[in-house]
Amino acid sequence: MNPVFSALPTTIFEEMSGRARASGAINLGQGFPDSQGPEDVRQAAADAVLSGWNQYPPMRGIPDLRTAIASHYAAHQGLDLDGESETLVTSGATEALAASILGLVTPGDEVILIQPAYDAYAPLVRQAGGVPRFVTTHPPDWSITSEMLEAVVSEKTRFIILNSPINPTATMLSDDELALLADFCAAHDLIAICDEVWEHIVFDGRQHRSLTTMPGMRERTVKIGSAGKIFSLTGWKVGWVIAAEPLANAIAKAHQFLTFTTPPNLQVAVAYGLGKDREYFTEMRATYQASRDRLADALTAGGYAVLPSQATYFLSVDLTRSGIAMGDRDFALRLVEEAGVAVIPISPFFETDPVTNIVRLCFAKSDDVLDAAAEKLAGARNLFG
Repeated sequence: MNPVFSALPTTIFEEMSGRARASGAINLGQGFPDSQGPEDVRQAAADAVLSGWNQYPPMRGIPDLRTAIASHYAAHQGLDLDGESETLVTSGATEALAASILGLVTPGDEVILIQPAYDAYAPLVRQAGGVPRFVTTHPPDWSITSEMLEAVVSEKTRFIILNSPINPTATMLSDDELALLADFCAAHDLIAICDEVWEHIVFDGRQHRSLTTMPGMRERTVKIGSAGKIFSLTGWKVGWVIAAEPLANAIAKAHQFLTFTTPPNLQVAVAYGLGKDREYFTEMRATYQASRDRLADALTAGGYAVLPSQATYFLSVDLTRSGIAMGDRDFALRLVEEAGVAVIPISPFFETDPVTNIVRLCFAKSDDVLDAAAEKLAGARNLFG
């Protein structure tokens, strides 16, 4: 068996969701919303499967979607993209990551990863023959410094993988950090693979800024997006890659031997959705922000120390500051079995020097689910504190 994958544990998302299903616990672990997603986008998919094309679409994605991706980012982020040569549709953002890493990383290349990191990054780098080099950030701000980066870079370093907004920390790279990263990539001739799937789910008036907009980064950035996150349709698995033509061509050659293509009716619906007016995106953010505030306020009232949540579906609790002298994994396991709420410990998102006192909760749930979970968590605070 392939040792890269056979030695891996079951992903923490599946483990905690499985425990929640088995015990009937409220699942605030895995990041999926309670809502069904916008009806008009779902209707567009239904109409397309009944009256549209259901055979192989083009490997790089249907032209309408690739044009819609370019137009969407021109309107929302000021990017000037060629939909024909600089976009590629994938079966979800994880496939976009896989195609990008397998298409670009060569054996022996060193790849910088920022911890805590989405758990797909390191195995994919190793499968490509690359060597992960880890930078570790810490709460509460999880910030990146030049000293951290310079400590791990070498003459073999070719790539850095970035995630902003960041799962699991619910933070965003600041303008200063983006400038630092752009300078670092230019100085060391690195390509940045940027996982930006949470780009529209940002709060308190914040605006997402892509590393590709920074000086010198247009030709050395791979930007990855997700319709599942933008439209709260996580099961659809429609993603995309945006990159300069030479990078996009190399990634497309890996993509053709992974999934090759993505269901055409979903592509039609996503093309429609990306053209929705700004009101949709504003209302979507406001809805999630209200859920964030509802859960954060209830947890605070229940005695928990809640870390700031700038973006994503998530917020985090600092167990130490909450007066709970338990590791994150032990807390999560006891919580799901004894209190009936599933959360995600942060430590599995580290390969080295893990932070072990933070748990992550998903607030993309209905008010009654959040209220019930908060009540159970308040009781657990007294039980475990």
